Amino acid sequence: MAKTASDYFIAGRQLSVWVFVLAATATSFSGWTFMGHPGLVYRDGFQYAYASFYVVTIPFTGVMFLKRQWMLGKRYGYITPGEMFSDYFQGDGIRILTVLVALLFSIPYLGVQLGASGFLFNVLTDDLVPKDFGMWLLSLVVLIYVASGGLRAVAYVDTMQCILLGLGIIITGIIAINFVGGWDNLQLGLAKLAASDVGKWGTTQGYGGGDYNAYFAIPGVIQWTAGLGKETPVGGLWTGIMCLTYMFALMGIQSAPAFSMWSFANTNPKPFAPQQVWASSFAIGLILFFFTAFQGMGAHLIGATPAASALVQDILPNINPATGEFWLPDLTDNKQGGLVPHYFNLIGDSLPWLVGLLAVCALAAMQSTGAAYMSTAGGMLTRDLYKRYLNPGASHTTQKMFGRLGVAFIVISALLVATFSTDALVLLGGLAVAFGFQMWPALAAVCWFPWITRQGVTWGLAVGLIAVIMTESIGTTLTGGALPWGRWPLTIHSAGWGILFNVLFVVVISAMTQNEQSLAHRMKYHNFLREHATLPASKQGLKPVAWILTLAWLFFGIGPGAVIGNDIFGSPNAGTPDGWTFGIPSIWAWQILFWIIGVFMMWFLAYKMEMSTVPDTDVEALVEDIGDTTLEKPGI
Repeated sequence: MAKTASDYFIAGRQLSVWVFVLAATATSFSGWTFMGHPGLVYRDGFQYAYASFYVVTIPFTGVMFLKRQWMLGKRYGYITPGEMFSDYFQGDGIRILTVLVALLFSIPYLGVQLGASGFLFNVLTDDLVPKDFGMWLLSLVVLIYVASGGLRAVAYVDTMQCILLGLGIIITGIIAINFVGGWDNLQLGLAKLAASDVGKWGTTQGYGGGDYNAYFAIPGVIQWTAGLGKETPVGGLWTGIMCLTYMFALMGIQSAPAFSMWSFANTNPKPFAPQQVWASSFAIGLILFFFTAFQGMGAHLIGATPAASALVQDILPNINPATGEFWLPDLTDNKQGGLVPHYFNLIGDSLPWLVGLLAVCALAAMQSTGAAYMSTAGGMLTRDLYKRYLNPGASHTTQKMFGRLGVAFIVISALLVATFSTDALVLLGGLAVAFGFQMWPALAAVCWFPWITRQGVTWGLAVGLIAVIMTESIGTTLTGGALPWGRWPLTIHSAGWGILFNVLFVVVISAMTQNEQSLAHRMKYHNFLREHATLPASKQGLKPVAWILTLAWLFFGIGPGAVIGNDIFGSPNAGTPDGWTFGIPSIWAWQILFWIIGVFMMWFLAYKMEMSTVPDTDVEALVEDIGDTTLEKPGI
């Protein structure tokens, strides 16, 4: 079906509504959501479960930028974000940095996903298939369909993978609560655990969060000594400011260059709002705030934390009668990565067909994200490097061939890193989403703020990337441990430090480099956007409401104000579900409440504020693909 480069790289701008809704959701929530997220909820408790708010913050980036990027892509015929930035800023520095971000995002992120699929394959075959062999074999399958079909093939496969992702998490959550003994037992067990000192972090010991079991409370707003001198955070890592800046990092998934190409691939913006509000914020949110919580917290009660399981032996059926041991093995020594496969093993003898289905669900979750990043990174290598610098007159056939070679390069690079250097993969994997988030100022410039200059955004992006590296594990490794602040100083994620320096340089350098001629060029784009995307006069009065709602949600839902949720609905250590307003820990009730508010916020922004709706006037394309070259339309 792919006759032209546009067909191959962005599906000819013809993705259907429901294909995009499901495919973009599958791309946003990877195998890590399926395999890794429940394990970290188990390891760190409800203080880490604030990470589930990425069901709102990931598509929040889409609300901010996808519609306007689509309009520019349709208008000017852009296929890659590098083309858009280069055209808008009249320079190639930002194009090169965008390709660099795409590679630094795609290769480690893909390596983590493919490595996890090989690990699962190894576990499910009882070590019969070695991890690396399974990883390469499964990657070959993905490589074949991505390279042959381009983004259209990725999107069609992702629709099914999205359904399998959600189904698998729900089934695993049902398995977890079934072995706990039902909802009542879960409530009783959590009450007993919350009243004890059993936990990885012990108690939160103040810092604004109260003295509670650290599984059930965040350890305050911020910790000034954490990282400086490399002190371990007291009572846990997930302070209010850490939760907020970690959500910034995960916003990088939809601000990464790959998602710009997803936006270009649509016929119109019609799918954006349902994907952002209903598929991501509501549906995946419902799954994570309940079924992932069942998996992570239920594990403490059936053997994964033996001390916790012993507390509830008199009220829970947490012993396997066949063996006389707890249902789950001890996972307290940083073995949380195996939690989900252990749930699969619980039903292996009685329902082997269900284990098979769950294995397929897990593999689908791992491959869904990887496929999209293979395809889009291959497109950027072709359009922004090969076609731009080596062969400007490249035919569509040649571009498709180099696109396929680009996909192969990305996959092989990821596999080599995953095979030969697991340590490097861990270090690089920590950079991926934080790097993606550093694209925010560039996207904000193109979509919203004409005063941001080329020099400002280029220097800001470069400095932001360096700041991310210097506040991640890789910075400590590269400097031989010379950095005095360690990883995530002051319990602020590297994405937070990166954006702080990024925005600082953007603002200062843009103020110093204003130029009337360049501003006039940028205003062509902004005048076009204002013509097609300005809010009607009847809704202008809603702007303050939108600002207040968004900032309040960020502060109280996922930021410093979240400490209120520790005990507003009952003290965590009440010792009985009757001591909690809703019969569940206060922190969990707070998260569910702000998830519901978050869904409303996304609906308000996407639909009511028209940030993700179809423009009232048609967007006329100034260029179109004809034959082997991109020609201007006659008369324009």
